[in-house]
Amino acid sequence: MHFYLDTADRAQAEPLLRSGLFAGLTTNPSILAGAGVLNRSIPELVDWASAAGAGTVFVQSWGSSKAELEDRGAWIQSLGSNVVVKVPATAAGIAASRTLTSGGARVLVTAVYAREQALPAMAAGAEFLAPYLGRMHDAGRDGTAEIAAIQQFITAGGSPLKLLVASLRETAQIASLAGLGVSHFTLAPGTWQKFFADPLTAAAVEVFEAESARMEGAA
Repeated sequence: MHFYLDTADRAQAEPLLRSGLFAGLTTNPSILAGAGVLNRSIPELVDWASAAGAGTVFVQSWGSSKAELEDRGAWIQSLGSNVVVKVPATAAGIAASRTLTSGGARVLVTAVYAREQALPAMAAGAEFLAPYLGRMHDAGRDGTAEIAAIQQFITAGGSPLKLLVASLRETAQIASLAGLGVSHFTLAPGTWQKFFADPLTAAAVEVFEAESARMEGAA
């Protein structure tokens, strides 16, 4: 099981990365903007995330043309061997992905909303694919069924492509997808905390602590 943090907030990310429970950090332009990280500060983000324990850092290229996506993707690639270039699942993005992977870049195709979008990503040599589960559901699509179908493509074809599911809001969604063979998930720090919010667990721990305190005080 591989968990990634979907944030660029250094104060939130560093303690969690240092726990050793996360394989890396994922970002996109919206996440960077929300954390006040400018494009010119991306190298600094890669540095602090890597120092805190992020084995892989995902940074998204930007631009409307293949050339722009390639140029900025090449710059992102130059930031380190542990950096994966994120590219959108558009015609320009897939074409840029093929160029980038041919040049040795690690690529994730992002903003995936339908099973058929996985096929060009496979042809482009992408290492990762990021379907947006929550946003699929918001749009009235069965996100779980779409992701299950993509996982079947991967398994049936023996593809090395890895699903890195994003837009996760509930831990039950992660558990359901794990049962389908998906093993890479990126989630916000708040979603991670939901793993530890079961009231029955909290009640059991309260009893354990009370009993431990009573036994310490026993003669």
